[in-house]
Amino acid sequence: MHIICLIYTVFFIASAVSLITHNETRKSLIELENLLKAAGSKQADILGSRLGGPKKIGQRCTSENLRVRHPWGSLSMEERKAYTDAVLCLQQLPAKTPASVVPGARSRYDDFVATHINQTLNIHYSGTFLAWHRWFTYTYEQALRNECGYTGYQPYWNWGIYAEDPASSPIFDGSPYSMSGDGAPIPNKGPLVLTLGDLPPVYLKPGNGGGCVTSGPFKDMIVNLGPVSLPINNGSSITGSGLKYNPRCLKRDISAGVNSAYANATSIVNLIQKNSNIADFQLVMQGVPGSGSIGVHGGGHYTIGGDPGADVFVSPGDPAFFLHHGMIDLVWWTWQSLDYENRRDAISGTGTFLNNPPSPNTILDDIVDLSYAGGYPITMRELMSINDGPFCYTYI
Repeated sequence: MHIICLIYTVFFIASAVSLITHNETRKSLIELENLLKAAGSKQADILGSRLGGPKKIGQRCTSENLRVRHPWGSLSMEERKAYTDAVLCLQQLPAKTPASVVPGARSRYDDFVATHINQTLNIHYSGTFLAWHRWFTYTYEQALRNECGYTGYQPYWNWGIYAEDPASSPIFDGSPYSMSGDGAPIPNKGPLVLTLGDLPPVYLKPGNGGGCVTSGPFKDMIVNLGPVSLPINNGSSITGSGLKYNPRCLKRDISAGVNSAYANATSIVNLIQKNSNIADFQLVMQGVPGSGSIGVHGGGHYTIGGDPGADVFVSPGDPAFFLHHGMIDLVWWTWQSLDYENRRDAISGTGTFLNNPPSPNTILDDIVDLSYAGGYPITMRELMSINDGPFCYTYI
């Protein structure tokens, strides 16, 4: 009888904890939706004021030509397939990056991976982190549209919705209308160990995959570049220049443990609401070094995991990267909109990773250049608002 009572007690406690967690997640998702609506309302006010009034030089975005980025789960099957077909097309087009610069680049898609590899130490934990990735994701979107006939816009992955089971989400369920599924199971994996200098390591819960992706549009995809610094389970890493030709399958290890710990709905809401200045906002987003947190930015990347997803340099080699960074951009835009007048042009940081080696502070006149990925050299100033510069888009 005592054993039966104990079993029921444990079951009741587990059920209660699950219910509390579910309710907290639901509450946070509602809060996030309200924040997104507030951002949209602010944007509508800004663009509405432009109709019928004088435009500033170079100002071309109004409510009449606003483009909309949607979450992956709200796209129709046909829209999802159109997107993945365009990505596959980009992977078949020839590279623009000269072999003398990146010997391993074989495709137009590789141009984006190569640029990220070569600039990684200047675009993370730096003053350009947010704006650089906004321009990078937009330029990728334009390549899909202009070079592969895609007629939609860059979708995004709302990490909070699927945090408890990302592998079953419409993004990673492995159907023909997903971004492909998990990797083949590799048993008995220990934690993924992240290291940064002399700071204490961070141990991440592994997923149920780890091997080659076996389902969905990218099951036959070949990753050509990397690794540069690929952490492996149980410690150490695989290293290289990342620029040589190194064909291999796309691997993933979708981790619900990482998603629910670092990129859940509450984490997103807290990031937006509890960090009033850009220095704190972007640092918490990326994970405060030594705190044990990898932030929502790391949370999304290491939810995907695998090779090249877990390699900070080569991570765009997994096509889900661009859905992840669509969400990063959405979160930044939402944060900006809460105090738009003071946050629109807010930047902080230097030109190097954690200011190592020491470098000048980033300023609005600094140039972002994506090299052979595309676009054109552009100032930070032009990248600070999705209502101005080359941009005219929103999120719903």
